[in-house]
Amino acid sequence: MACVAFTDAPSSASSDGGSSDDLCYETGVNFEKESVVESQESPQSPVSPRTGQRVRRERTLSLSKSAKSATKTDTVLRTRQRTIYTSGRPPWYDTHGQSIECFVIGICGGSASGKTTVAQKIIEALDVPWVTLLSLDSFYKVLNEDQHRLAHNNEYNFDHPESFDLDLLVETLRKLKEGKRVEVPIYNFVTHSREKQTKTMYGANVIICEGILIFANKTLVDMMDMKVFIDTDSDIRLARRLRRDITERGRDLEGVIKQYNQFVKPMFDFYI
Repeated sequence: MACVAFTDAPSSASSDGGSSDDLCYETGVNFEKESVVESQESPQSPVSPRTGQRVRRERTLSLSKSAKSATKTDTVLRTRQRTIYTSGRPPWYDTHGQSIECFVIGICGGSASGKTTVAQKIIEALDVPWVTLLSLDSFYKVLNEDQHRLAHNNEYNFDHPESFDLDLLVETLRKLKEGKRVEVPIYNFVTHSREKQTKTMYGANVIICEGILIFANKTLVDMMDMKVFIDTDSDIRLARRLRRDITERGRDLEGVIKQYNQFVKPMFDFYI
């Protein structure tokens, strides 16, 4: 299933690459400097070391009129010209400075029904700064040796709820709703295993969670503000799955049809 790529803002990064001095001035961020009491007898040269008694200024926290938020618990600071990210994007704020919980959209449908395509269309239509797309495909469980053997022979049921780490998905979605940064697994459909690296995601104005079985878990459903079901004709879904699995995942025609008849269609009829 295709993915939507987002550019992650690095930790403590300025959106326009300004210096730390400038950022401190613009936003009133807690930033410590040292002041120097200059000696009148020793004028300073650009190439000579400073002289005189060095006095450390007390740490303060102030907020300029142009900054919209700057507290010890905030994870982002905004001014007229830049946005500064720290440990992740925060819960978002209304015009009165009150935090607003993000809006979660759940998209469910059969295999190759067009869930990710619909998610992309929603993202394009939304007029919000940040949208995070979370896919159930990232949360397949790690297979043991026997399960790997079954998967290699197209005899493992990837369409059953037990094939997914739903507890991890619930915890990940909960953290994203709180505006926290999370590390999401990357699943390799060719080797049927998780990659060593993970994908970093952040909380956002809107979170879209999509997958074939996300409506089969009550905890997930209760976390959603809107639920969308993609109803696509089964023949179209099968044709799309054949093209995808053969061209993108290295499967053979016979294996894809076997897996579809033995697992995909029965699980769709039962759970979806």
